[in-house]
Amino acid sequence: MRPRCLTTQPLNDVAYRTDITRTRILGIDPGSTIMGFAVIDGGARPTPCVIDCLRLPKADFPTRLGLIFERLSAVIAEWQPQEMAIEDVFVSKNAASALKLGQARGAAICAGAAAGLAVAEYTPSQIKQAVVGRGGADKTQIQHMVAMLLGVTDKLQADAADAAAVALCHAHTAHTAGRMRQAGRAAGAWA
Repeated sequence: MRPRCLTTQPLNDVAYRTDITRTRILGIDPGSTIMGFAVIDGGARPTPCVIDCLRLPKADFPTRLGLIFERLSAVIAEWQPQEMAIEDVFVSKNAASALKLGQARGAAICAGAAAGLAVAEYTPSQIKQAVVGRGGADKTQIQHMVAMLLGVTDKLQADAADAAAVALCHAHTAHTAGRMRQAGRAAGAWA
């Protein structure tokens, strides 16, 4: 599923980039074989641009890391997000898996940093709390809430839904922080 954004303002418009309610966000659910990604226009009512996965071939690990960087760089070039959010590594019982996941995250973060994006990291419980309302939500609850919040009618693949949840978490966090800054400035004007 690849919903397109219906924005009428060009991406290089300065007002678009500074208006917190219209920040374009790339969300990443890291993985070394399947990496979910989603681009949304954030704000009070986020809208999806694209929700999808990078499916990596069964190749040697360094090749897959190179492909993650290359393909995410292409996603960034096409969708032109201003910010990137990525899920933080969770502690795994399998150290080798945790290391590979960390390296895949690193390749994704490098793609964002190379494009000049601000990168935010969120724990799985922060993401679940922001999207579902509780930090212990399961995958089906995340898929359901992402579809509801973004108005998506097609069934979302789990990794793609997780990436959209990361983007939504960042949108909600950034929107709330922006409102708090505005309230602080208004309170300062009255002091």
